[in-house]
Parts: sequence; structure tokens; C-alpha cells
Amino acid sequence: MIRYIRRAAAFCLLLLVALLVNAARVQLFEAEELNDNPANRRSAIARYDQPRGNILVGDRPVTGNRRTGEQLDYERTYRHGPLYAPVTGYASQTYGTTLIENAEDSVLSGTDSALTPLPFWNDFTRSRQPGGNVVTTVKASVQRAAYDGLRGRRGAVAALEPSTGRILALVSTPSYDPERLSGTGSAVTEAWTRLNAAKSLPMLNRAIRQTYPPGSTFKIVTAAAALESRVVTDPDAPTDTPSPYVLPNTRTTLPDESRGCEKASLADAIRVSCNTVMAHLGVRVGLAGMAEAAGRFGFNDSGLRIPSGVARSNFDTDMSEDQLALSSIGQFNTTATPLQMAMVASAVAGGGDLRRPHLVDRVTTHDGDTVRQEGSRPYERVMSPSTAVQLQRMMVDTVENGTGSNAAIDGVRVGGKTGTAQHGVDNSGIPYAWFISWAEAPGSGRPAVAVAVVVEDASADRADISGGGSAAPIARAVMEAALEE
Repeated sequence: MIRYIRRAAAFCLLLLVALLVNAARVQLFEAEELNDNPANRRSAIARYDQPRGNILVGDRPVTGNRRTGEQLDYERTYRHGPLYAPVTGYASQTYGTTLIENAEDSVLSGTDSALTPLPFWNDFTRSRQPGGNVVTTVKASVQRAAYDGLRGRRGAVAALEPSTGRILALVSTPSYDPERLSGTGSAVTEAWTRLNAAKSLPMLNRAIRQTYPPGSTFKIVTAAAALESRVVTDPDAPTDTPSPYVLPNTRTTLPDESRGCEKASLADAIRVSCNTVMAHLGVRVGLAGMAEAAGRFGFNDSGLRIPSGVARSNFDTDMSEDQLALSSIGQFNTTATPLQMAMVASAVAGGGDLRRPHLVDRVTTHDGDTVRQEGSRPYERVMSPSTAVQLQRMMVDTVENGTGSNAAIDGVRVGGKTGTAQHGVDNSGIPYAWFISWAEAPGSGRPAVAVAVVVEDASADRADISGGGSAAPIARAVMEAALEE
């Protein structure tokens, strides 16, 4: 009898060990898979059982929370949603998160270890801290000026503080209200379907996720390459460029829209935007030199984050000379985000020193105690200070005496460059209107802002589209707002 009891006890012990092994397997090896299983709602319920932290512009939150009275207790709200959507992104119970809502999700949701009073506090207590706050670098008046300037047209604006890399404005229009995607149910699904089906692509962040041919604004990069490589030693000396210019190894001629480009100097070519001179200079610099110069400005960088990922701006590294000529005036396969072109203007304004652009100033606890500060960081030494000074002079001349006169601000030193970028089959599309610029307040000693504006569907006849006519007034309004105390 005792023998059978022993066997039963051993069998029970074996079952107990099996249960413990299975529990360990589930806890150690399958926990993550079970947590991520769509049928498991415990994670979702826990995620939305407390308010998210806020995203702030200045000292004012542009996000909020409201109770739903449902199983997912809190959902996201947005103040001035369309204005700040390219900054905040959305936090949706149905469709997840984007932009800052995604990049700083652990802080906003309260799971980031930086918010805890002690290391591993959340792991030991099985709890979450109240959601932390994310303070952006955006200046409300600059953001508003950019948004109002675009007037809902397809386009984008990026504005930077050259001395720090702080992003002062990031606007994309037409925009959308992220609050319409916050919750669950048919209204959210219908809003998602409608927004994704819209031909105007309101959910596309054109400022950092869309690339365009930069057109003549890219001539600043080519000018920097020509000066740094010593292809041009005197920017005021005539060049040997004919107008029109025959592209190398072809019979194709490149014309000029402006007068006075025959053998024009580099300075004159920037002021009146000569295609021929800049294409010829790009060929003389050579593919390696042009690619290296473009790379210093940020082209071909696929790892740029602000903290959200930024689309890669492109300058081909394998081209024939005729293709290089077109690339040197911002055509062929050369493409750039508005943020990238703001970086070009910032590098010139900053004396050749390009600071890494960033959208988050600091992260705080729910009570406002700073737990992480995002300081200014170098990105690249793009050019020598002497080259930057020469480019500054040329860009100021463009505003005071050339194609960028619509960006002039009384009593303020402003530099700019217009751009008209061809696109479409056989360049049949309405050209994109570009303008890049920077402004320095009197007596300040350093530029306050660098701006890039692109307008996709400028409302004018095709022959009249220009960065100076369509985009420069927007840049001026943005610069004026940035110069306000």
C-alpha cells in the first residue's frame, strides 16, 4: 500500500514540476508574444487606464485627454489639431502613434524608466508613473505664421534657429485634425478611410517625409562646393559660361530664364539665378566634389531623426556629366525635404557650422521636473567661415537687388534664394515654388532663423510661378514672427 502511495506522490510531483516548467516557459519565453497578441486586451486596457502626458509648445499644452466611460478609459485630445499635427502626430486607440506621439511614447505613457524615483521601480512595483511631458522647440507665433501663410495650399515650411538647431516651425498643409483618430468605433474608421483616400494627402508630413526637386535653391550648395574647391576664387569675376549652355557630351542646350547670364560671375548667377553658370560650375567641381559638398549639408543621410525619422534627401553619386550639370541646379534626381533646405540656409547663416535639427527641447515628469534636456549638438562643419560670409553676401544681394525682393524686411538683414523646380512628364507639371532664407535682427550679431518654404500648387499661370512670387512672402512672415521677442 505504501508503495502505491509513493508512486502516486511521485506522479503528483512530476505533474507539479511540469506545471512549474510550463509556467516558466510562458513567463520567460512567450510573455512578449502573448502581450502582443491582438486578442489580449489587457495591454490596451492598461495603456489607456491613465491620461497620457502632454506635448507642449512654449508653456502651453497642445494635447489633452478625456474620459470615455468605456473599457479604454482615456483618449487623446488636441488643441489646434491641424496646426500642430506635423509636430505631434496622432495617438490613436485604433491606429497607434506617429511623430512625437510615437518617438516619445514611453515618456507620454509613463513607462519610461527616467520617470521613476528609483531604477527598476516599475519592474518591482508592477506599476506605471503618471505620463511625462514633452516640451517642443516650436515657437507658437512662427508656427502660426507659416500655417496661415500657406493658406491650405499643398506645401510645407520648416524653420530653424541656426545657432542651436532648434526647430521653430514645422508645417505641412493641407493638414488634418488628429483628434478624429483618437478613439475607437465607426467614426474613427470612417475618418481614417476618408483621410487616406483624399487626393491632397493631408496626413503626409510634407515638411520631413516628402522630397521635392529643390530647383534653384540647390544652387547655394553648388556655390559652396565651387568656393570650397577653389574652382571659383573670386565670386565677382566673370566665368567662361555661354548662355545657353550645351550639356556635356550632348547636343542638349540649357537655357536661362534670366537676362545677363552670359559669362556671369558666381555672385550675379546667384542674384538673378542663372542655370547655365551654376550647371557649368557643378561640372567643373566634379561628381566627387559635388557629392561630398551635398553630403556635408545633409543630403544622402538616411539616419536623421528629430526625433521622428526624416526622409532621405538625395544627391546621386553615380552620374554622367550632363546629369551632374542638371543635378547641380537642383534637377535630375536631386531631391530634398523642406527641412533639408532649411538646413542649407542654416549652414550659411551659421557661418558654415550646421547644428543638428531637433524638435524636442526637454522631457519632464508629470510635475514638471526635467529628466532629459536636448541640447544643441553639431551636425557638420559644412564650409569655412570665409565661404559662408561670401554666400551670405550673395544671398543678401538676392533679396536686396535680385529675385528674392519679396522677402525683404525693413531694417533687418535678410538673405534668400528663390527656386522654381520642374517636375512631371516632360516637365509638364506646374513647377514647385521654393524659397530659402535667413534673417538677422539689427545688432544681434547672429541670425535668428533660417527658413525653407515649398508651395506645390501655387495659384498662378505656369510661366509666372516663382519662389520669389509664391514662397518668399510666406518666408518673410515666418522670419518676422521669429524676430519678435
